[in-house]
Amino acid sequence: PAAAPAPSYSPGPAPPLPPSPPPHSAFPPPPYSLQSPIPPPPPILPPPPAKGAAPPHVFGLEKSQLLKEALEKAGPVPRGREDVKRLLKLHKDRFRSDLQWILFCADLPSLIQEGPQCGLVALWMAGTLLLPPNGIPLERLVQVALERGYTAQGEMFSVANMGRLAQEVLGCQTKLLCGGLGSPNRDLVLQHLVTGHPLLIPYDEDFNHEPCQKQGHKAHWAVSAGVLLGVQHIPSHGYTEDPELPGLFYPVPGTPCQPLSLPEEGSEGTVYLLSKQGKSWHYQLWDYNQVRDSNLQLTDFSPSRATNGQTYVVPAGGVRAGLCGQALLLRPWDSNH
Repeated sequence: PAAAPAPSYSPGPAPPLPPSPPPHSAFPPPPYSLQSPIPPPPPILPPPPAKGAAPPHVFGLEKSQLLKEALEKAGPVPRGREDVKRLLKLHKDRFRSDLQWILFCADLPSLIQEGPQCGLVALWMAGTLLLPPNGIPLERLVQVALERGYTAQGEMFSVANMGRLAQEVLGCQTKLLCGGLGSPNRDLVLQHLVTGHPLLIPYDEDFNHEPCQKQGHKAHWAVSAGVLLGVQHIPSHGYTEDPELPGLFYPVPGTPCQPLSLPEEGSEGTVYLLSKQGKSWHYQLWDYNQVRDSNLQLTDFSPSRATNGQTYVVPAGGVRAGLCGQALLLRPWDSNH
């Protein structure tokens, strides 16, 4: 079936301080003429219980706290560029040697989730780019999501609700993509990442946190704020080569970049998303097609979640209606590209 058109950015309320100007784009701004708006938000639920009432039980909290403590002892969080170089050195066989690579990377902080808060943690990470330097406290995101009825204990099974939450709390623009990460959305996503803006992606999480295909049973959220592109030739202006890794290039800050030709959709192993999620300190490089395929098969609610005695907020139409083939582009409220 043909991919559904992506709706237009919906501006949220302006933040109290003017955001910094957007980074230079290597591509012209994408067309938005075919977009339609995000549906209106659901009615606001009654206010939460008065202070002093017991907070909702967060399933998996004890396990996540042990993970958090272990990771905190492991040392400082690496910056994006250093983490990518580590990945390229460790997994040379995964990256085509016949190509040269250009890394576009906006640095994200890391945050380990507590219980099923992967979506809200991913939104918090994205918020540090939308309202630098620190974004909005995670507790505020959780509070508003609870008040609006988007979640029961931190889970987020609706990309549309994630967009509404981002608009309200971060005061940013959102674009809800439908129809998957392939054409016609692929170039839009890559243009967005090259400019340094974040992308929120639901996918099925494998044991090593990479995308897999479990029909939505392992539904998880990641944030991407960078992309590694494999190209035949590096443009002559605006890029510099890494002194330690020949063949790896970066855009020069503050220098206009010569426009790139995006790798064709059918060319394998040429586009990797630089992503983070709430169970690791480290960045991960995921083949774009692997993420696309995982995102497109989110159809069913996990049987183990359905029988664990916990309450989850799932939209009408289930996981298929809330997550399948959808993603969320975020950018500062006055950004034009």
